[in-house]
Amino acid sequence: MVNTHPQPAAGSQQPINHLHATELRWFAVRTRSKSEKMVQRDLEKKGIHSYLPLQKLLRRYTRSTRWVEKPLMNCYVFVRILKGEYVRVLETEHVTGFVRFSKDLLSIPQSEIDILRRITLEDGLEVEAVTGAFTEGDWVEISAGNLMGLKGRIVQVEGKRKFQVELQHLFHSLLITVDAAFLERSTLHNF
Repeated sequence: MVNTHPQPAAGSQQPINHLHATELRWFAVRTRSKSEKMVQRDLEKKGIHSYLPLQKLLRRYTRSTRWVEKPLMNCYVFVRILKGEYVRVLETEHVTGFVRFSKDLLSIPQSEIDILRRITLEDGLEVEAVTGAFTEGDWVEISAGNLMGLKGRIVQVEGKRKFQVELQHLFHSLLITVDAAFLERSTLHNF
């Protein structure tokens, strides 16, 4: 198959743009936190083909156990669009922009979307998409269980999956040990 993506001229500083007028291509879109399902629904209402990789996980809570669907990658939805649909995607509520690599707007090969679909077909297979491991000093939010929503800072790493988190609430610092499955990276430091 011939590569139809535009290539930069030698020495050119122009950003690459893979949007095409007649060929549908996949792109990654950033969303606001915890808005992925809403964004996908709104895009579909607009007639824009979108894909949100969800994983079905069994979660244990204090008094119950239930299956939940969580996005495989937080704050990402994939769209398959033509160049003319670009602005309509950006105008969708809770969309913060297209994912760019440097300044380049690059399409995602169909083969990578197919891999995501295969991964998410397995019920109960817990896959975590991380951009980096948690380390001491990282600000985190607890994402499941009774402490869901509490935010703090990792003060000690206890193995590969356990972290000691300092919660700063009620004018006290509380140290708890939390499994990595219950943590999400947080950018907010004002606890």
